[in-house]
Amino acid sequence: MNKITPANAKLLFATALLSVLLLLRTMASSAQTNYTGSNISLVVSGTSTLHNWDMKSANGECKATFTLNGANISGLTAMSFSTAAVALKSEHSSMDNNAYKALKTEKNPAISYVMTSAVVTPGAGGIATVKCQGRLTIAGTTRDQELIATVKANSDNTLTVSGTRTISMKDFNMQPPTFMMGAIKTGNDITLAFNLTLKRS
Repeated sequence: MNKITPANAKLLFATALLSVLLLLRTMASSAQTNYTGSNISLVVSGTSTLHNWDMKSANGECKATFTLNGANISGLTAMSFSTAAVALKSEHSSMDNNAYKALKTEKNPAISYVMTSAVVTPGAGGIATVKCQGRLTIAGTTRDQELIATVKANSDNTLTVSGTRTISMKDFNMQPPTFMMGAIKTGNDITLAFNLTLKRS
């Protein structure tokens, strides 16, 4: 049986200490970081028999937990977003009121998305592509929806998140709004475009 000499003991101790330090360094460089943001730009766009239309909101709240490997984004473990439906505004109050009816805002005041899983593909320059699976709730109806976003790590430690998603109103049990006694009809498909700035919380 080999005896542990003082020299061997010192070597084993040094090796174990180095392993622990390397593990701690790896954990520190791949730390999970919580982010929140209320600085958002949400645009809902659609079509009608008269012209295209937009409704915009700058109000909402997003919470997310990203895994950072140094300055690079390598993972997303949690994310939720919510905005008040009546925060969406167009340039015409009559259009807004009809849209709120379609969104059933009296009983369902919020539009929300809760992530259930995500795959992050790191890219150059601190930019990553995130493909999320989650639950989108509009007008009181919840559906599984895939969401693809671009996430950019900024020099001030904030993250910029942006992307688009086209959905069917009928999938969410919404009746496309009409105007002028039904003379103007909106299309069934709408596009959600979002841009958010997230700060470390």
